[in-house]
Amino acid sequence: MATMKEIAERLGVSLGTVSKGLNGGRDISEELRQDILNAAVELGYTSRRSRKKDQRKLAVLIANMDFETEDSFGYEIVLGFRQAAFATDWAVDVLPIARDFQQAHPFDAFIKQEKWSGVFLLGFSFEDPWLTECRTTQVPAVLLDNAVNENPHVAGIGTDSDEAMNMSVTCLMELGHEKIAFLNGSAGSRISDHRMAAYLSAMHRHRLPIEPNLAVYGYYVADAAKYHVPGFLDRGATAILCGNDLIASGVIECCRSLGFSVPEDVSVIGFDDIPLAEQLAPPLTTIRQPRAALGRSGCHTLLSIIDHVPVSRTLLRPSLIVRGSVAAARPRVAKKQENDRDSVERVAPELYRIYAHMPMF
Repeated sequence: MATMKEIAERLGVSLGTVSKGLNGGRDISEELRQDILNAAVELGYTSRRSRKKDQRKLAVLIANMDFETEDSFGYEIVLGFRQAAFATDWAVDVLPIARDFQQAHPFDAFIKQEKWSGVFLLGFSFEDPWLTECRTTQVPAVLLDNAVNENPHVAGIGTDSDEAMNMSVTCLMELGHEKIAFLNGSAGSRISDHRMAAYLSAMHRHRLPIEPNLAVYGYYVADAAKYHVPGFLDRGATAILCGNDLIASGVIECCRSLGFSVPEDVSVIGFDDIPLAEQLAPPLTTIRQPRAALGRSGCHTLLSIIDHVPVSRTLLRPSLIVRGSVAAARPRVAKKQENDRDSVERVAPELYRIYAHMPMF
């Protein structure tokens, strides 16, 4: 367990300054106070007050998401949540939750057993039993990249997919790209469907052709690229948008293995801006999700629900981080290729029809 001395050494300040930051002293700047609180959380400092048995407790429950190392997607989200909770004297438990555990333990009963006042759920999918139980729960809960309609006890937060996709398509269109493919994450995920709809909307808004076999569902892993990128290239795609940075890393490697250079032959844009993005060759242009801010927002939203403020959904603004994986388009002649069984036309036909038959404006 960290000490106040370690916090002081980390920040290069006195023990007295750390004490003021942790205990609400008024004669330090708000910026320094926040630095002290952030360092306390990162180092694992626990105050005497938070060690009391009657300490107010929240939980971050995580399914299907990496969060334990600094280069994982969930790390900064959890850190941001803990920072916001620490600043308001809430203790936080962080637990990975497997699907079989959910099946064996009803959601409400487990939360009551652990004496949590509210929970932040990360990575839960349609197939997870607890997400279904959130439709009727009376436990204050916040879902990342998910939502439950008409339950005032549950709110959703995320990053604005429409704004993110519009930024990406605009960037590529200004570089002369028209055949822009999208390799999405897993089908059956609310966030995947949102991003697919946002991609189709952005293409339509910019009057670019929507080809169903250039808009496909894969998985949120690098290996997804090898199943779909060859088809994209045969169809003449000059740019590929990706559902996350891991997919984008696989796209770059797959292009290279097929004799195509990124960005000279194919431009690639990721999503998330995890530390991996900057380390790729070339460094990846990507949509940055403000992950620490998502965590802090998750905590603030949860505390609002606990305080009987009926929050519904909160969207944070993304930003486009331009690096070396995009360049001016180099059009190619398309080859014939079989239809992709994971195309939006097959996986989400209703969604595809909305945009395929929408008149240009």
